[in-house]
Amino acid sequence: MKSFLYAILACVLLVACNSTKNNTVVEETKPIIDNDTINISNEALEYQIIIIEPGFSSWFATRAKPKGFYSQNYLENKNKLFVSAWNTRVLNPSQFDPNLYEMQINYDYGVDYGYDVNYKLYNYFIYFQLKYKQQLTGFIPRN
Repeated sequence: MKSFLYAILACVLLVACNSTKNNTVVEETKPIIDNDTINISNEALEYQIIIIEPGFSSWFATRAKPKGFYSQNYLENKNKLFVSAWNTRVLNPSQFDPNLYEMQINYDYGVDYGYDVNYKLYNYFIYFQLKYKQQLTGFIPRN
């Protein structure tokens, strides 16, 4: 019986000694983004969109398809659909969350905004739909 008590006491001491050991805890950290602002502009057309959306810069840098993946024509056609749906939602705050759809986008279908503007705008619409679980058109965005 004494040996049994000594065995239990030895186990308790071992467990107690292990509990005081400093364990290094590794915390998962997200990359720090100093500036979560994307500027979409075409100086020749005097056109500018500023997107201030937490998380968009890192998403854009890591998950957006590379430039050249889509044609400018494809991006323009998608942006026309997205902008139309967006502006409809801005004008219907009783049906759609006015905190999500705050301002209209003045996208003139007859203006050539260039590849860069269409590329960034398209990717913002994809990000927005994925993040806020919105579907602007029949097109279901995938990441």
